[in-house]
Amino acid sequence: MIRVLLADDQGLVRAGLRALLDAEDDITVVGEASGGDEAVTLARRLVPDVVLMDIRMPGVDGIEATGAIAADDRLADVRIVILTTFDLDEYVFDGLRAGASGFLVKDTEPVDLLRAVRTVAAGDSLLSPRATRRLVEEYALRAKPTRHGRNLEVLTDREREVLSHVAAGLSNEEIAEVLVISPATARTHVSRAMTKLGARDRAQLVVFAYESGLVRPGWAS
Repeated sequence: MIRVLLADDQGLVRAGLRALLDAEDDITVVGEASGGDEAVTLARRLVPDVVLMDIRMPGVDGIEATGAIAADDRLADVRIVILTTFDLDEYVFDGLRAGASGFLVKDTEPVDLLRAVRTVAAGDSLLSPRATRRLVEEYALRAKPTRHGRNLEVLTDREREVLSHVAAGLSNEEIAEVLVISPATARTHVSRAMTKLGARDRAQLVVFAYESGLVRPGWAS
């Protein structure tokens, strides 16, 4: 059973999400939060599989709450999905940087939302790799260079090469095809890069690749 925590300051939105999710045999909503502080408190108490996190909430917002959950070692297996009104929301990039596994626009079709919850719960972090890459590229173009990018010297040449393809939105199977290696080997390189860089998932790897300067906006087009 996939256990989901809802975090949104609008009761009507939470009620709609709960009705949709609880109607599924393999998904159950274990809690609801109307603000970021409450979301963090409930996450620590309930340890859900997935948190659907609204960005804009009064007090502690979804970005800060995402960072608090991602930084808690006890919640290492909790996956956070940012809910946004616009797919090029300026705060989504901050959410990915903070530790979210991906994002969904609030008018997503119900079947796509259910698929997303199951995908993230299974450990596949990017709900739409190319959509996430487009968003990261958009804000990498606007943002000033950061000094907070990860030091990629800890990676081998092959791991950096694999990371660049992750940033392009390629799956393990597609990376394997491009580099003429097995999917298992590609998966191993991705896993090692995540461990060395302290990334929670592939979404953060994409962010790190851009912030470090390994890839540039538009390079893969």
